[in-house]
Amino acid sequence: MTSESDQAGEKALTLLAVVRETGPFAVAYSGGADSALVLAAGVRALGAGAVLAVTADSESLASGELAAARAVADTLGVAHVAHRTRELESPGYQANGPDRCYFCKSEVLDGILTVAREHGFRQVATGTNADDAADPFRPGIRAGRERGIRTPLRDSGLSKADVRAISRLWSLPTWDKPATPCLASRIRYGIQVTGHRLSRIDRAETAVRAVLDRAGLPAAQLRVRDLGDAVRVELDGGTAARAAGLAELAAAVAAAGFGELPLTVEPFASGRLNHERLDQQRASAGGGR
Repeated sequence: MTSESDQAGEKALTLLAVVRETGPFAVAYSGGADSALVLAAGVRALGAGAVLAVTADSESLASGELAAARAVADTLGVAHVAHRTRELESPGYQANGPDRCYFCKSEVLDGILTVAREHGFRQVATGTNADDAADPFRPGIRAGRERGIRTPLRDSGLSKADVRAISRLWSLPTWDKPATPCLASRIRYGIQVTGHRLSRIDRAETAVRAVLDRAGLPAAQLRVRDLGDAVRVELDGGTAARAAGLAELAAAVAAAGFGELPLTVEPFASGRLNHERLDQQRASAGGGR
């Protein structure tokens, strides 16, 4: 019987073959598990000098993520560039409709393509994996397709579980890193994305994590959702129930900029705002009959 390690090794060979065939590229590099694996695969297949890490830096990037991304790139011996993006200047992004990610990725990828060319790279790759490609809530993938962006993980048929397994096999520090989507993903659809909303979400998540650390509560997953007329803190299932009674947590969220808005603490659910939007659409459709 083939072990999990052997399976990961075989899939890693497939990834390396795809990367080798792709040739030198810049990576749209967030520092998460997916893009870090693409970066590491590039180093193994092509050499560190044939890969460039480019991180989009804007108000939607959570505190600490840029430094963490740079640290991993440094351990891989890869040149790293932080490129300032201005998705907040896009009306489509500000409007925060279901296609918000398309406008964000368009701005980000256009910038990274420019940086790549300035450094002598003709191709850009992202960490899009096979699961992402099957997710109906990923309008940003269209922006990449329109620009001819390469997707080594998806082309290798790698799921998120495969990404983590190969990353662990290669001893990458990101192998078990929780997903850290952009801060705008915390804002309920239809509520305008502004710098103020993004910064208070960032402050609130930092403050909540500090409260949980002091209370000795683990929090691999943490989201502060801006619902417009309320705020919701989502945590790992076991932690949420224990954290809900912490007065210090509510005070921290209020001080971060949410003031007297009603606060709830609930178990984390990935893509929750997407599903809530669909539920609202179904309810509206049903009420119209």
